Amino acid sequence: MTAELLLWCVAALLATGAAGLLLHRRPMASAAVYAASLAITAAALTISARALLSPASLNGVISLPLGLPWLGTHFKVDALSAFFLLVINVGGAMASLFALGYGRHEETPGRVLPFFPAFLAGMNAVLLAADAFTFLFAWEFMSLSSWALVMAHHRRAGNAAAGYLYLLMASFGTLALLLAFGLLAGPSGAYDFAAIRQMPPAAAVSAVVLVLALIGAGSKAGLVPLHVWLPLAHPAAPTHVSALMSGVMTKVAVYGFVRIVFDLLGPPTWWWGAVVPFIGGITAVMGVLYALLQNDLKRLLAYSTVENIGIIFVGLGLALAFEANEMQAAAALAFTAALLHVFNHSLFKSLLFFGAGAVLSSTGERDMDRLGGLIHRMPRTAFAFLIGSAAISALPPFNGFVSEWLTFQAILLSPTLPQWLLKFLVPAVGALLALAAALAGACFVKAFGFTFLGRPRSDIAREAADTDRWSIAGMFILAALCLVAGILPGYFIDALGPVIEAMTGASLPRQEQLDWLTIVPIAQSRSSYNGLLVFFFIVLSASLAAEAIHRWASAAVRRSAPWDCGFPDSSPATQYSPGSFSQPIRRVFGSVLFRAHEEVQMPPPGDASPARLQVRLRDLPWDVIYAPMARAVAYCAERVNALQFLTIRGYLTLVFSALVVLLMVLAIWQ
Repeated sequence: MTAELLLWCVAALLATGAAGLLLHRRPMASAAVYAASLAITAAALTISARALLSPASLNGVISLPLGLPWLGTHFKVDALSAFFLLVINVGGAMASLFALGYGRHEETPGRVLPFFPAFLAGMNAVLLAADAFTFLFAWEFMSLSSWALVMAHHRRAGNAAAGYLYLLMASFGTLALLLAFGLLAGPSGAYDFAAIRQMPPAAAVSAVVLVLALIGAGSKAGLVPLHVWLPLAHPAAPTHVSALMSGVMTKVAVYGFVRIVFDLLGPPTWWWGAVVPFIGGITAVMGVLYALLQNDLKRLLAYSTVENIGIIFVGLGLALAFEANEMQAAAALAFTAALLHVFNHSLFKSLLFFGAGAVLSSTGERDMDRLGGLIHRMPRTAFAFLIGSAAISALPPFNGFVSEWLTFQAILLSPTLPQWLLKFLVPAVGALLALAAALAGACFVKAFGFTFLGRPRSDIAREAADTDRWSIAGMFILAALCLVAGILPGYFIDALGPVIEAMTGASLPRQEQLDWLTIVPIAQSRSSYNGLLVFFFIVLSASLAAEAIHRWASAAVRRSAPWDCGFPDSSPATQYSPGSFSQPIRRVFGSVLFRAHEEVQMPPPGDASPARLQVRLRDLPWDVIYAPMARAVAYCAERVNALQFLTIRGYLTLVFSALVVLLMVLAIWQ
């Protein structure tokens, strides 16, 4: 019954997209499409939450006579898909609520309204699929609908190139997944997941499938070096779509990896637990370094997604390492940390993109060099963005701290692993995560500080106003969820119990039964955390400090200009800039990782024109991997292009030669 209801939700979303295509010119079309999407995703959220909390109610496989004649399509909801359906539909519902207000400012609604519900339907269909054909078909549908949304503003500079690169990387990832499922199906061609589970491949084939799953899912999630499309495509899309792509679609990619590697591939080998965390650690550090050097707010958030995907894959890799060594309790801890961060990231990243969208709709700017002072003009947006910044920086009592803390708890168990490579590698990955966590804090000090604090750096920032009530409601709901998940994490960990049990064969003890809602991932003597007590301590300390200041401070209100170091200048240009804030990090890491090049234009003595500093950053994976490939393809295309200018005699010779070669290959093959 659960799968049937969710399939009806998918059908309703597709119907909503068709209605948006037909009625997008009507005055109320935007409100109608987003309201319908909100209602449908809220219903799907309720159904998936019930399935997650009551896994015994899940029914069997639904088969429909669609798709390939000898295969059909199969749909099923289990504990794993129920959790990811919950994540997808929380993000979809909040994006629809935000878009009720934000969508009124859309320049080209005809390019957005049909594909927004279709994108939601595609993501839900991927999670419902119970065979390889249905999975890949839904995966491609999700990719194409999101590509259409990326191309909604295709006339803006760089958006067409971003859409082309996204489509290219999506096709490459789908090819990798197609090959992975082909190897899993084997000679029998059993493409349904139940049959694949009964015939796990050999060790060599499993290794190839793992690599293909990393490529296929990693290209969609944003693993380094497959991340190159993400910082281009996410900022190009409308903001509510950017929130879905960054906070939600990347989780569908995580689901694809988990479904293949943890569910279909059979027992893991220990070295899998070395490869996956290593890639995750590199991704986390590279992603946050890229983010820290950006001045474009949406581009900064897109690169930050790369960092958080790296954290998730570190947890998944640790779970593989522990499971391969039959350390089920430790595997359950690492897997819980990864899935909890999946949920947490979907909340605070959607919140941050909504905040960036509110700033963009109010000012028309994403460049932090032209913002500033918005806390006075947009106080509610600033408050919500501050909560999201604290959550993504892993500051207690918000939710980001809990999942990252659990990941470090799993890392601390690595000395018990028997392989020496893992004994040395996992602590090194832990050091990378610690570095990424510190840099993330600096990154969002920059994002919040230069967007909302200081003095306005332009007239548009000086004249900004807060956004509409629908957008504010979406941001405040997500901010509240970030706080609730941070102060009551035990309930969320317990909700993940059926998923962890199904994937690792063990689960953490019931956290809700512990005193004072404390979470104890391993043992009370080793570590524990109580988000509720931390929250009460922060509130009490802040209240006492405020009361002391008001009680013993002077009752008179005095206003004065801030200290100006003896150089009074009212120009906002004298403020610290985003580029100067990140300069120390750029000087440390930029020359090696980003090939940073600074160009200084200094006027000669007597010239009153200002000096200028221009910094050029390079994406090293793009320069090393993708640019040479692009040049090779262009070179081959230029040579092959000569074939269209052949004479009739040349074409006949080419066809005859190809026929002779094929016959020779056939003769040798036989």
